Amino acid sequence: MRVAPIIITLLALWLTSYSFLASAQTSVDDVVKQSQSGICHTPSSPYYDRTKRFTAYHNLKDCLADGGRLPKGYKPAASASSNESKAYQRNAFGRWNDDDNDCMNTRHELLARLSSVAVTLSEDGCRVVRGHWLDPYTGRTFLSADDLDVDHLVPLKWAWTHGADRWDRAQRERFANDPINLFAVDDSTNRRKGAQGPMDWLPPNQAFQCQYLTRFQRVLRIYSFQAAARQRIDAQRQRVCAETTVAER
Repeated sequence: MRVAPIIITLLALWLTSYSFLASAQTSVDDVVKQSQSGICHTPSSPYYDRTKRFTAYHNLKDCLADGGRLPKGYKPAASASSNESKAYQRNAFGRWNDDDNDCMNTRHELLARLSSVAVTLSEDGCRVVRGHWLDPYTGRTFLSADDLDVDHLVPLKWAWTHGADRWDRAQRERFANDPINLFAVDDSTNRRKGAQGPMDWLPPNQAFQCQYLTRFQRVLRIYSFQAAARQRIDAQRQRVCAETTVAER
């Protein structure tokens, strides 16, 4: 029997397999990992090696675009962060519209509609100055329009990173002016919210959190946002709404 050639052949096959597995492992280690909780971990993330069950993405942008989010307190490398921030521009969503040409734009039309009393207008009749509003985020009431922001329930920057970057300008403007995505709220609370999605921020008024998530999910469905993002928000909605029901008993 020619034992030596057989051994050499087997050894060569083993080395080839080892090389392939090592190459595959290197490929896996270079990917961005989206954990089961929806957090995107780059190789520089302190949680990267601990994340064993994940969906792999070629880069951070793809992971975030598919509904992922960054770990709290963690910032990606400067180049990635820079590229992400340059991608979003507020003016891509246009300005407040005046669809009926009555000189009142979307903000003031909404304030007039949501006030529980007849509003006081500016001298030119184009701006709401005073009224009576209940802010659902805080549960507080307001009389001066100057104390209110008209908030995009689904923030524009959040929308951009979850699919709105692929919309045409007309759809983005329609989204930014759609009353289904707007609330009149305390300005300081709205600025604390910023561009955060519901996984990172919920209204301090706990009694409104279930409704907030329900409305958020409705907007995602109307505008056909990515399925992964809708599923994640819906899971959170079910949990928060169940907790609210228990608390009210």
